[in-house]
Amino acid sequence: MFSTLVPSAGRASRAALLVSAFALTTVQAAEPELVDGIVVTATRAPVSVLTIGDSITLIDAPDVRASQKTAVSDLLSATPGVSVSRNGGFGGTTSVRIRGAESEQTVVLIDGVKLNDPSAAGGGFNFGNLLVNDIARIEVLRGSQSTLWGGQAIGGVVNIVTSEPTGDLTTGINAEAGSYGTGRVVARVQAGNERYGWRIGGNYFTTDGISAFDEDLGGREDDGYRNVGFNARGHVHITDSLTAELRSNYSRGRVEFDGFPPPAFAFADTREYGITKEWVSYAGVKLAAFENRLENRVGIAYTDTDRDNFDPDSSVPRTFDAYGTNLRYEYQGTLTLNEYFNGVFGVEREQSKLSSASPTPFEPNPQPLRRDVTIDSAYAQLQVAPLRPLTLTGGLRYDDHETFGSDTSSQAAVAWSATESTTLRASYGEGFKAPTLYQLYSEFGNPALDPEESNDWDAGVEQRFIDGKISVSATYFERETRNMIDFVSCFGVSTTACLAQPDGYYENVQRTHADGYELAFNAQLVRGLRVSANYTNLDARNDARGTANFDKELPRRARDSAAASVEYEWTIPLTTTLAAQYVGKTFDDAANRFVLDSYTLLDLRVAYRLSDAWEVYGRIENLTDENYSTARRYGTLGRAAYLGVRAQL
Repeated sequence: MFSTLVPSAGRASRAALLVSAFALTTVQAAEPELVDGIVVTATRAPVSVLTIGDSITLIDAPDVRASQKTAVSDLLSATPGVSVSRNGGFGGTTSVRIRGAESEQTVVLIDGVKLNDPSAAGGGFNFGNLLVNDIARIEVLRGSQSTLWGGQAIGGVVNIVTSEPTGDLTTGINAEAGSYGTGRVVARVQAGNERYGWRIGGNYFTTDGISAFDEDLGGREDDGYRNVGFNARGHVHITDSLTAELRSNYSRGRVEFDGFPPPAFAFADTREYGITKEWVSYAGVKLAAFENRLENRVGIAYTDTDRDNFDPDSSVPRTFDAYGTNLRYEYQGTLTLNEYFNGVFGVEREQSKLSSASPTPFEPNPQPLRRDVTIDSAYAQLQVAPLRPLTLTGGLRYDDHETFGSDTSSQAAVAWSATESTTLRASYGEGFKAPTLYQLYSEFGNPALDPEESNDWDAGVEQRFIDGKISVSATYFERETRNMIDFVSCFGVSTTACLAQPDGYYENVQRTHADGYELAFNAQLVRGLRVSANYTNLDARNDARGTANFDKELPRRARDSAAASVEYEWTIPLTTTLAAQYVGKTFDDAANRFVLDSYTLLDLRVAYRLSDAWEVYGRIENLTDENYSTARRYGTLGRAAYLGVRAQL
């Protein structure tokens, strides 16, 4: 994997901390030969990572394969600046926060198609059902990125890129089994040539799981999880300059969870479960013109999220029903005049719809909330290299939201290869997040809400030694977010607003501030030995003066976190890896009353190649059986062992 970035400018104490922390650096970066990888998320077009001024981490296919991870969130948790919390075992609600931003302030994409759920109260994406299947790479772009990716990209962007079908007809299969009654099968078949390519894949995952209600607090009933999905991708070159493409991903997850049963209404074991169905599709055509200097792309992207919760012990079995869709029409042009000048520009129309209802024994058939909203957008970004080692990037975006009006955001970045082994980077970005349909129109809604807005900057340096066999990087970042939307409770309050909405309402009441630094190191000095590490220091706080929680740390964002791995490929076809992850102390609530203790997780992984086509592998996760928590009162997996086989035929 690859990470960038830089120390604080102008804060002596920060600089001192940076130097001292650098000695503790632990891992996650790309192999030296991958340092000049190609990424698309930062510019919406393929460019060399060495020309990117933004802070980005690339998790490529070999890294994904070597990790043996099941959930995408577990991969992300080991990258710089990212914190993850999950309510229980596999399938539980999973939040990913980038550089201290809210989970709803991250844009999540599959091949550029947005996954965020319009029916969610905050409009975020639940990573609980996103498993590691047919992934070519994951790009994690940190910092406000609304210029190219629109609303919600205040914290950053996570783009999952699936593999391009090429070559002769091949079949891939991966099967494993292990602790907690866990089983998993992933399979695909694909083929391609100079005229066409196609791929079809599927997956099935099952586990008996653990009690979502922490066993140390009395949880006894295991809460299982099942996930089935498929994916398809195809393209055809109609002519040398015209290409049509179709992509689709579907998953259905069934997760059991615990709730708050009567009469005590305290968190406890229950038989509740939820079913989430997610469908993501894209259809488009690309037309190249002017000797391939201008690529035009017209497409339709569609995301469909259907969530239902059930309680078999309730007189109203279906306790929650939500359905959200996002339909986007887009045109994007990519102009490449020469190696010194390129640009990306486009227009979009995004239509989001929400349907939501929460039946209760007192109101078994409530009137569903049904709303929709349209956002029209235009954006442009230029990347120029006035001098060969210097790349400048700048962009603007204009959004017209049918409820709250228009918004303009900008972004600028610079990448300077000061020497062949030294790269300096800096970026500035503005972000915004429009109020969600639920925040605007539900019984708690407020149509007068303003969008959340942010300004952030970062600066970094990457230094490579011994022809790239060793690389180190450091980044300093800072972000201010305004107009944060929060729920205002009216319990025991008799203000004018509460008289109008006695159950509470949404309001722009919060400001937050986050700053910190990210360090990364990776080395491959000895044949077969690879060492990588990263460390993040984060200070994310409530910056709303005059409020009860002013200057309190934002919950579930550790001040210190680190990851490291040592991988060795033996002279026989055996690879062993020891990986460690550290998450420091944090708080579970905005008032900082409940502490989540620090923890360290160790994983041991082995893989043995039987032939060019077949490989057996195994791992022990949480090797020391650490007792930890990422969310108060929720359980986590203990020591677990898995054994699997994979083949490429």
